[in-house]
Amino acid sequence: MCIRITTVDDPLPKIAIWDPDEVEILVSRGTHPADLIRELHAILTIDLGAPHHPGAGLTCFCGGPIELPKLCTTPAVAGAL
Repeated sequence: MCIRITTVDDPLPKIAIWDPDEVEILVSRGTHPADLIRELHAILTIDLGAPHHPGAGLTCFCGGPIELPKLCTTPAVAGAL
């Protein structure tokens, strides 16, 4: 069974949390993508033993690719700081 990544609107104590009951990682909506990727990589490789293939993106412990969910509900505004 492959790992799913799901965004949640409820506040989480961390950027991403492993939920073994649902075989998914919950992530806080609105998280900066760079922070999320760093956190997901740590959960997948250190906690779950997924293989690390430099340059290949995030992979499940089965070796398959993991796709990131949409992280925000509103598009970025051009010129916003």
